[in-house]
Amino acid sequence: MILVTGATGHFGRQTVEALAAAKIPVRALSRDPERAGLPAEAEVVRGDFTDPATLTEAFDGVTALFLTLPYGAAPDALLDAAREAGVRRVVFLSSGAVVDGAPVQPNVIAAYHARVERAVAATGIAHTFLRLFFPAINSLAFAMQLAHGDVVQAPYAGATTAPVHERDVADAAVRVLTDEGHAGRTYLLTGPEALTQADQVRLLGEALGRRLVFEEADAASVRAGMATFMDADFVHALFDLMEETVDTRPEITPALTRLTGATPRTYARWAADHVADFA
Repeated sequence: MILVTGATGHFGRQTVEALAAAKIPVRALSRDPERAGLPAEAEVVRGDFTDPATLTEAFDGVTALFLTLPYGAAPDALLDAAREAGVRRVVFLSSGAVVDGAPVQPNVIAAYHARVERAVAATGIAHTFLRLFFPAINSLAFAMQLAHGDVVQAPYAGATTAPVHERDVADAAVRVLTDEGHAGRTYLLTGPEALTQADQVRLLGEALGRRLVFEEADAASVRAGMATFMDADFVHALFDLMEETVDTRPEITPALTRLTGATPRTYARWAADHVADFA
């Protein structure tokens, strides 16, 4: 049995669906199972990873854990429960911002994920880290603007990344959760192509059948606005990471192809798969 945390988030949900489709026994942890909307083949259990008392039953019979966490969440109760239950494998969805061997991580996003990676390693359980930089689902942030017109206003039009389709992440997770030979490994997952933010908006427009326009917004103003309702250090770290990619060439790795045996899905494919989210 494989337990998936964050099972109603983008990556957790896709992984539950991929495991269920492959007829691999999967259990999804949710605070509200009745509203989870997960496949009937998946066992959905009520649990809160901040409350150790809710985790004992969730880990009954579990041999592998796919760990996805919201930024800042403490993994201790989950990892303690996994160790006590005799879980043999942990796969953690981490951040590409982590710098291996750095005495001090470059920002709070990297520092948080590095701490979780160390906590996972300290359990003594065989583990694998899947790291991401900028997933394609970040484009969902444009949906509110596109509901009212054809202009996307955001900073860093030239920010260049290799956006990853969440289904490719799920397919990779299935492989490392079920195949041997991945213990102690770290994989940086990237999409197959380098695209600026302006490129992504153009491709999104093609999928939607609309002529979309990217307008450069003042980065300082956007940062300040987002920091009023989100953790300010997180916001600035995220925007710093984006700013660093402007007019650069991102690393494109073969990890997804090696893990899944397939060419990673393009951003155009992601946009076509998510048309309904922008309707």
